[in-house]
Amino acid sequence: MWANCGRIQGRSSFETTIPEKSASFDERTFVKSLPDWLLHLENLHPKGQAGIELGLDRVSRVKAALQQRQDCPLIIVGGTNGKGSTCAYLEAIYSFAGFRVGCYTSPHLLDYNERIRVDRVPVDDELLCQAFARVEAARQSAGRVALTYFEFGTLAAWEVFAAAQVEVVILEVGLGGRLDAVNVYDADCAVVTGIALDHTEWLGLTRESIGFEKAGIYRAGKPAICADPEPPQSLLDHATAIGADLRLLGRDFGYFGDKTQWTFWARDTQRQGESALLRRGGLANPALRGACQLRNASAALAVIDVLKQQLPASMQAVRRGLIELELPGRFQVVPGRPTIMLDVAHNPQAVAGLADNLGNMGFFEKTIAVVGMLGDKDIAGALAALAGKIDLWLLAGLDVPRGAPAKVLAAVVEEGKLGGDVESFASPTEAFSCAAKRAGENDRILVFGSFYTVADVMRALKQPA
Repeated sequence: MWANCGRIQGRSSFETTIPEKSASFDERTFVKSLPDWLLHLENLHPKGQAGIELGLDRVSRVKAALQQRQDCPLIIVGGTNGKGSTCAYLEAIYSFAGFRVGCYTSPHLLDYNERIRVDRVPVDDELLCQAFARVEAARQSAGRVALTYFEFGTLAAWEVFAAAQVEVVILEVGLGGRLDAVNVYDADCAVVTGIALDHTEWLGLTRESIGFEKAGIYRAGKPAICADPEPPQSLLDHATAIGADLRLLGRDFGYFGDKTQWTFWARDTQRQGESALLRRGGLANPALRGACQLRNASAALAVIDVLKQQLPASMQAVRRGLIELELPGRFQVVPGRPTIMLDVAHNPQAVAGLADNLGNMGFFEKTIAVVGMLGDKDIAGALAALAGKIDLWLLAGLDVPRGAPAKVLAAVVEEGKLGGDVESFASPTEAFSCAAKRAGENDRILVFGSFYTVADVMRALKQPA
């Protein structure tokens, strides 16, 4: 099995090279700790940590200086929603299949290390700092390129995977696809989980324009998975134009099942008739909660199917990968009473899915929502999905770049006539503290919106009572 897998390699030696002192890099400061490095990343680009500047030129130049090359299977996962879940399924399945897996996702909830994992374990500070030092040395040798926070982290993730000699890499797109930093690498299989309106200021105002951007991760002659049930024509046209091996949900793969188990099916394009269908039946429902998870799991199994020659995975690995994983902040239910749910849903499609999940949970006397969102999101469109479902809105401001003030959220709830009482707070922590005091044991507290919101409440939950 291992003979079919190459290695990802970066520099011929993985020893850190420290460049000469300069205004942008001082080894006495930055080789000491991860917080120092993260501060450096935040200050490196004029737009800071929250800065978004799409394009492949900057990251390509530093990648070349690092002499990174690609020698093992690479999977890139994009899409508006479901990227993180799909990556988690793939990471778990391939790990249980015996492969050494490198997985890069974003953003993180509590610690930056969560973004870069080897064998499902976040990279430790020392290895991450060594990778950052290699990227910084290459960045300076390439002309002090002003990398964004995400670009710097993407290159560092590859350095970590190279040093760990992983056998399969999974990269999650940060934003869009065509001009996202991960697209500087060539996917052996690329996945678009779905297309909805989000990040419209960068990707365009229609599903057609967004679909084109997301289809940019597809490659000629390589499997291109699309799990959107109604993909935009722009995605279909781009895949055809470049000669990608497009696999569509409902045509080339899909699923069916009930509340107890489900079946994945895929069409073998090399065969005809009934024998062309592959079925994986009797699968337990995924550990991740929510109606959308069968679609995300199907996207992952479609990848497993098309890469089975390079990365064979047994049914046992598939079954374990689907049920033996956790992904914090994705309709996560915290044990105890009152019921507490954490979800990073922050756009209309994701919150609509959240609303469906709430309806399938059974009866609760009262639902209290703790909400904080970024100001550049479609706040009105997202919250509208919860009209009439929330008894008390506890709205929180976010003291971060792009954070929406609580009064903006309050105006949306009131002007949209979404129902329920409304109160405003300076932070998610304060809002959640109020929710915990007001909720009875038969109530539920829903914490959702930005990753910052969920992360703040997760930290509060970890504090001793």
